[in-house]
Amino acid sequence: MQLDERKTKILQAVIRNYLETGEPVGSRTISKYTDLNLSSATIRNEMADLEEMGYIFQPHTSAGRIPSDKGYRFYVDSMMEEKERQVVDMKEMLVERQDKMENLLKQVARVLAQNTQYATMISAPQTQRNKVKFVQLSRVDASHILAVIVVEGNVIKNDIFSIDQELNDETLLKLNILLNTHLNGLSIDEINLGMISAMKQQAGIHSALVSGVIDAVAEAIKADEDLEIYTSGTNNIFRYPELADQEKASELINTFEEKQQLGDLIMDTLADENSTGIQVYIGNETPVQSMKDCSVVTATYELGEGMRGTIGIIGPKRMDYDKVIRTLRTLQSQLDDLYKD
Repeated sequence: MQLDERKTKILQAVIRNYLETGEPVGSRTISKYTDLNLSSATIRNEMADLEEMGYIFQPHTSAGRIPSDKGYRFYVDSMMEEKERQVVDMKEMLVERQDKMENLLKQVARVLAQNTQYATMISAPQTQRNKVKFVQLSRVDASHILAVIVVEGNVIKNDIFSIDQELNDETLLKLNILLNTHLNGLSIDEINLGMISAMKQQAGIHSALVSGVIDAVAEAIKADEDLEIYTSGTNNIFRYPELADQEKASELINTFEEKQQLGDLIMDTLADENSTGIQVYIGNETPVQSMKDCSVVTATYELGEGMRGTIGIIGPKRMDYDKVIRTLRTLQSQLDDLYKD
């Protein structure tokens, strides 16, 4: 007999409460843990059915119920299935968004170069991965555990840990609850030594596994990503006599092709987390050596989930600043809508 939604919610409530308190759970307690708005009598009937089906049992007369191995198995399988579904959905969404984003940014760079008649660059959004969303431990085999770590920006990191002895479902569940209760929503600065020590103490003989997962979480939060930069309109440089000198033009084109100095400029722009405005570099003000005879105008765009990127326009010092700044401000406000389409 399959569990319907009502029985499933009641069983989950029994297990969650028992995991938190270690005490048998009664119908009155369950009425506070579900959103079914059922009477205690109805809950008692449902719990009696669950007991008859072998999902819970009464440790002694007049006590509440506690989960059986079958109940734990149902709870763990349901939880893991849900988490795995979330991870799969997230990965599919990220692949789709990545392809969509790449095409969009290349198009933006082209259109921007055509409209301004200057050289343009735009960076793929960098995720400010400074908080944990959730951690999921699951069994690979008797001696290995898979940890799936999701941080802000829906960045997913997978790590496999070796263990000395196989973990049963209840232990695995308790470790998942321990990790998520303490780490969800925290930044790297908030995961301090006191918290780590307390978690390891609560994990007991599994402290080494918890310690390894915490290290993996820290790496996932602060890991660097390759910076993708899309450029267009490089040949527009030759339209301006002051930049068309063979040596100067060659240096500029090389900068656009190699992109290392562009990356440094973009990272400097993104380093200011509060900056979403327009920045104008004129001549020697620009940190890029090959652009000392140019003006560079940059703008930071945001796409939510902590994702930020930089748009840049490079042209002669006599560029049409008013047009360039108006264009960038318009693009800033439109890019998020374009991304969602």
